Amino acid sequence: MKSEAPTQHAHHAWEKASRLAPPPKPPQLHFCMPAMPSMRLIRAVDMGWWHCKRRWLFRRHIVPLLACDDQLLRDMGHSREDIRWASQLPLRVDAIQALEARQKKRQAHPA
Repeated sequence: MKSEAPTQHAHHAWEKASRLAPPPKPPQLHFCMPAMPSMRLIRAVDMGWWHCKRRWLFRRHIVPLLACDDQLLRDMGHSREDIRWASQLPLRVDAIQALEARQKKRQAHPA
């Protein structure tokens, strides 16, 4: 196994997890069918499913990076503490987005 393989795999996993866009808003209908649920309910279910999928992608692709050594994590732009912090966020918070924001803040203000 090459030494670059874990880095490339981690970058690919991060990009895959970051590409998952939220579902589009349902169209505004000018009529209501009696058996049709409200569009707000449909949107809430869509967003709930999207948040679950993002959290699943985070746990599947990002949390296993904790097994890598610190140098490899630094090369990828991550830190072990940030990944642990993001994994402990509440489920309603998008861990991938929070981790990206924390990394951008760290890059803007290096200590």
